[in-house]
Amino acid sequence: MVWDWLPTYAARFVEGFWITVQLFSLSLTFGFLLAIPIGLVQVTGPKWLGLIARGYCTLFRGTPLLIQLWLLYYGLGSIFPHFPALRESVIWPILIAAFPYAVVAFSLSVAAYEGHVMAGAFRSVPKNELEAGRAFGMGRFTLLWRIWLPRALQNVLPTLAGEAVLTLKSVPLASTITVFGVYGVGSIVRQDTYLIYEPLLFIAFIYLCLTGILVSLFGWLERRVPSESMK
Repeated sequence: MVWDWLPTYAARFVEGFWITVQLFSLSLTFGFLLAIPIGLVQVTGPKWLGLIARGYCTLFRGTPLLIQLWLLYYGLGSIFPHFPALRESVIWPILIAAFPYAVVAFSLSVAAYEGHVMAGAFRSVPKNELEAGRAFGMGRFTLLWRIWLPRALQNVLPTLAGEAVLTLKSVPLASTITVFGVYGVGSIVRQDTYLIYEPLLFIAFIYLCLTGILVSLFGWLERRVPSESMK
């Protein structure tokens, strides 16, 4: 095994590591924030909005993330240059950068998967708990924030942890649109040095460490949240 290339590319791996962490963190955050209303409207209605939410989940869960990523970057991204007003606007640097497209694509995918999960989580909350909140005079938002959402999250934390790990392992797809995270830097190493196994093993080690940290974090959250059996 040859590892003398590692000091030369260490700085690039550090940069790629932070790109990977930023892409994952932003996608998970935005995706989850979208997943809450997507899951909620499937339970509360209105019916037509719930149908749209279910259709959205079906579409994004049923098509490959790579295709979604390419359609956004190579499809939608190729349309914007045809509008001179956009090219002269302050948002033009964002529209031509690959990273924002990756964040949007991953966020939409996370929202679809976790929105489906949250719909089941909201349904799993006992109705008598919601009725008790209404009896205390809670408004809709207060009821959602104080009772419904916390109880729903309590029921699906392990599932959300699994979805988060799958999202993390999907991040290397971003290298196909020139977002060079850890995997992208490893590909550069392979092209420059003609080494195959060593860069891939190093990438796998980094992702294994990130996955361990993520699983530990969710495990800590699960221990902090009281389970039904502890009541």
